[in-house]
Amino acid sequence: MAEPADPAEVEGLVRSGRARLADATNAELSLESRFDLAYNAAHALCLAALRRHGYRARHRYIVFQALPHTLGLGPEVWRVLDHAHGKRNLSEYEGHVDVDERLVLDTIVACQRVAAALNALE
Repeated sequence: MAEPADPAEVEGLVRSGRARLADATNAELSLESRFDLAYNAAHALCLAALRRHGYRARHRYIVFQALPHTLGLGPEVWRVLDHAHGKRNLSEYEGHVDVDERLVLDTIVACQRVAAALNALE
């Protein structure tokens, strides 16, 4: 069941996501830091899209899988972010860090697509 969206909450998530996305492109940072920033940027932006529609997610991965409904983005975006979510969980909960340049770049590009779709709504 949907609830009214809180514009301040959505704007805060978008602002946080944009800042983290910008920082994720800083090649002077470690790959692990860039991945963390890109993943969390994507999560914030996808959550903003979900909240904009008045919904909450019980699990983090839902915000990525809902992208076709919240922003009209297809599997070429949400599957990348879902994959990043799996890598993030391995790192956070099992201490298994498996981050490479391709994963970081793919996550950044997918996040940029989410940001562009959100920008188009404004």
